[in-house]
Amino acid sequence: MPAENADRARKAIDAVNERDLDSFLAYMDEDVECVSRIVSMEGPLRGHEGARRWWDSWFAVFPDYQIEIVAIEDQGPILLSSIRAVGHGAESALPVEDVIWHVSQWRDGKCVWWQVFTDRDEAAEAASAR
Repeated sequence: MPAENADRARKAIDAVNERDLDSFLAYMDEDVECVSRIVSMEGPLRGHEGARRWWDSWFAVFPDYQIEIVAIEDQGPILLSSIRAVGHGAESALPVEDVIWHVSQWRDGKCVWWQVFTDRDEAAEAASAR
């Protein structure tokens, strides 16, 4: 199943890039926990409703944001991904280019938890703690 999780993660990212929320949610568990940088002040977001809130908040700020998976380290039910992202701010049109680390946990073909990190060591530590 681990290789299948990496394939699912890639398809979920494709759904993000295509702005296909329904397809994205199809890869998320009903009780998924999402920890994004932009909404971290609110704490983790739960379930499909939380994922929708993340989606709406993120694309309101970065409407043309695109994500490319550079590499995935497959650790069984845990994936540690290096991601390159580009876009522009909605208000300022300033370009954004970002390299981030994304850790996700998968169970029964669905993502049950994901979190974004700016530091690989922090991401690796979170991955090993899961």
